[in-house]
Amino acid sequence: MKARSVIGIDGGATATRAVVLDDRGNELGRGRAGPALTDGNGGTIEIDALAAAAERAAEQAGLTLPVAALCAGLAGMGREEDRATVEAALETRGIASTSRVVTDAEAAYYDAFADGPGILLISGTGSIAWCRAEDGREARAGGWGSLIGDEGSGYDIGLRGLRAAVRAADGRGAETELLARLTADLGIAGPEDLVTRAASAAKSEIAGLAPLVCDLARAGDAVAATIVDAAIASLAGHVAALLGRLGPWNAPPGLALGGGLLSPGGPLRDALVLATGDYPCVPLAAEVDAARGAALMALRKLLGPG
Repeated sequence: MKARSVIGIDGGATATRAVVLDDRGNELGRGRAGPALTDGNGGTIEIDALAAAAERAAEQAGLTLPVAALCAGLAGMGREEDRATVEAALETRGIASTSRVVTDAEAAYYDAFADGPGILLISGTGSIAWCRAEDGREARAGGWGSLIGDEGSGYDIGLRGLRAAVRAADGRGAETELLARLTADLGIAGPEDLVTRAASAAKSEIAGLAPLVCDLARAGDAVAATIVDAAIASLAGHVAALLGRLGPWNAPPGLALGGGLLSPGGPLRDALVLATGDYPCVPLAAEVDAARGAALMALRKLLGPG
């Protein structure tokens, strides 16, 4: 079994997840490690985190490394030279006989649609949309990182919430419960501590404030609602842009949703489905799983028929 087993990895700014599949696509084990992306804008990949997640998944599966193939779907890997660097580093770890690096969006897309047409929209720590047309053309929207992009992401919503809180503290903005709730959530005495606390916070911590902003929006806080409405409009705009770029379509493509904010039960999912109501949402039995998608890519694209 080991000779035809594969590992798929999903690595981002919040955590690294790995899954082991046998040659029939059956899941054998899973592993988890810390963030794979430690620099939100520079794309610094922690190879140790990738290796740790893979090793834990293999241990749960009862396998010794190397497996036959590994595919890692990683945030920030849009450039070929970056992917080649990570692939070379993975080869030195002895995890798999052959390795490939793709973007996290490509891996998640493959889990939802394999090689077929569709649109994947992700909103987690960051945001991105990935689309494949009926004729095989591909395009992405978003995924530009927190400095110049990631609209509609957890980080975007959390950061906008913090900005609204300090504006309220100054009297420059409307009153909002965001000020009291965010200071309490961050464990600080008051707004004067926000500067140092926010500056030291990891990207995932800022993104972790998004559910709080969404909760306040649902409770009727007008400032929080404005932030959430803008996020939903941005995410819907990702979908509209891709439909326009890769159209015309013979039939509306399926829309799959991933990431913590859009997964089943996620705080933006229902509103986003309404905002993109012209497009069918693929009835997935579970949340889109980028680690599983990466493993399936390893099985079908790196190994092929056995």
